[in-house]
Amino acid sequence: MKKLWYGGTIYTMEKEHETVEAVLVEGDNILATGSFDELSVKADELVDLKGAVMYPGFVDSHLHMLFQGEKLIRLDLTKAHSATEMLEMVSEAAKTAPSDSWLYGEGWNENNFADQRIPTIGELDAIRSEPILLTRVCHHVVLGNSAALAAGGITSDSQPPAGGEIGRDADGRLNGLLFDQAMNPVTEAVPKEGEAYIDSLTNTLNLAVDNMLSYGLTGGHTEEMNYFGDFRNPLTAFHRVVGKKKHFRVNILRHNAVFEKMIEANAEFDEPYVEPGAMKIFADGALGGSTAALSQPYADQPNNNGLFIQTDEELETLVKLARKHNEVVAVHMIGDAATEQVLRVIEKYPAPSGKRDRFIHCCILREDLVERMGNLPLVVDIQPAFVPSDFPWVIDRLGEERLSLAYPWKTLLDRGIMCAAGTDAPVEDIDPLVTIYAAVERKKPGAEHDGYIPEQKLSRFEAIQLYTIGSSQAINKEHERGYIKPGYVADFTIFDRDLFNGTTDEMLTAKALKTVVAGRVVFERGK
Repeated sequence: MKKLWYGGTIYTMEKEHETVEAVLVEGDNILATGSFDELSVKADELVDLKGAVMYPGFVDSHLHMLFQGEKLIRLDLTKAHSATEMLEMVSEAAKTAPSDSWLYGEGWNENNFADQRIPTIGELDAIRSEPILLTRVCHHVVLGNSAALAAGGITSDSQPPAGGEIGRDADGRLNGLLFDQAMNPVTEAVPKEGEAYIDSLTNTLNLAVDNMLSYGLTGGHTEEMNYFGDFRNPLTAFHRVVGKKKHFRVNILRHNAVFEKMIEANAEFDEPYVEPGAMKIFADGALGGSTAALSQPYADQPNNNGLFIQTDEELETLVKLARKHNEVVAVHMIGDAATEQVLRVIEKYPAPSGKRDRFIHCCILREDLVERMGNLPLVVDIQPAFVPSDFPWVIDRLGEERLSLAYPWKTLLDRGIMCAAGTDAPVEDIDPLVTIYAAVERKKPGAEHDGYIPEQKLSRFEAIQLYTIGSSQAINKEHERGYIKPGYVADFTIFDRDLFNGTTDEMLTAKALKTVVAGRVVFERGK
C-alpha cells in the first residue's frame, strides 16, 4: 500500500530551508517526493499532517538505553541542590525500599550544590545498613555506603585499580566514592542472571523506548552489553522489545570486554532494527570527577592530570582486535590527552576502507588535534547539552587559556569533520530539543547572557542535522537514512510547530505529535 504524507511543512534536511509538498511511501521506504497533485494519484491512502511539521527521523547517536530506563524508575537525585537535600531524598526513599534489595539513586551533581559538599559514607550508613549506591550524573563516579563497598570487597586496605581511584578523606579513610574502574567490583556484586533478571531488563528497556518515541526519536546508538551480566541478558531484552515490535532502530556498540565474545558466540541481531555497532572503548574519565585526561594539570588541582583508562599498549591491542574483525572503534575521550592517545593509535591502525571510527565527546581539544582529526575517516559524537550542564564550574577546572577549543562543535563542523548529536542519557535530558537548544544557544534556557564561548554556536539547521544525517553518518548509513528523499527509509519525526520559526525558547515548547518508523506510526500523542 502506498501512503502519501501531505498537508504540512516537510523538511528534507538535505539543504537549508528545502521543503517538499508531499512524500509518497511504500512499506518502509520513500518512493518519491513532490507536489500533492503529482503524487496523490499514485497513492492508496492519504495522510494529512494537518499543519504539523515533518523532519527525517531524529536519532540519538550516543546514550545508554537501559540506564535511561533505570533512571525513570530509580530515585532521581538530579533535583538535589545540596548535600542535605540529597540525604533527605535518600532517607525518604529508604523508608519504602525492601530490606533485601539495594537502594539506587541517579544523577547527583555536587557542582549544583552551593557548598559543593558531597555526602559522606557515614551519613549514608546512618540512613540504612543495607547497600546504598548513588551514581553521579556523569556515571564515572558512584557514592556508596559501607554495605555497598563491602559487597564489592572494597576495604580500607584496598588499592585502586588501573584506570580508577578509591576515594578517601583527609585521614585516609574510605569516604564512599569510587571513580571509573574502581566502581566495577561494587556494580558487579549485584546478581545479574536468570529469567527474572532478563524480564526486569525487558521491562526497563520498554520504558526507555516508549520514553524516546514520545520525544520523536526513531532510533538510538546505545552501549550496555557489559553492565548487565552476560551480554546475552541485555541483548535478549533488545530482541524482545525492539526486534519483536520493530518500532525503533537501535545500533548496539559492543564494549571491548565483550566484543570478541559476541563475535565468537555469533551473537544474533535483527537488522535493520537491532544492529551491531562499533567496539566501545573508554580512554579516560570525566571532567565532573576530575578524571578526564588532560595534557596540562587541572587549573583547580595542580597535581592532577586526570587518568587514562587504558595504557598505550592496551589501547593498541584493542584497536588491532577491532581491525582483525574489520570493525571500527567508538572511543570515549573527554580530555585532550585522551584524544591525543587515541589519535596515535588510530593513525597507526586506520579504520577499514569505507568505514569511520567514532570519537565520543571530545570536550577539550587543541588546534593540532583538530588538524589530525580532519585527516582521518571519523565522526565525532558530541553532546551539546554538556555546555549548559558544565558551565560555569568547568571554567575554574580548566582555566581560561583552554576554553578556546572547549566543546568546539562549530570548529569541528567548519573543518569538515562529521558530527552527530547524542545526549549520553541518562547523563543529560533525553529530549532532543534540549540538545538542539544547547547547540544553538550554549546556555541554560532563560539565562541572560550570550552563551558560553559563543563563537562555537551552531545554526538551527546545523544542530538539527546532527540528529538526522549526522547520526546516519556515524554508522555509515547516510545513503539510506537522515534525509527525506527517494530511496531513503520512511522514518519521520513530526512536531506540532516549526523548529526553524520563532525564538529558540519557543522551539523548546514543541511537542512530538507522531513518530514514524519504517512507514508505521509507532507513537501518536494523545493515543
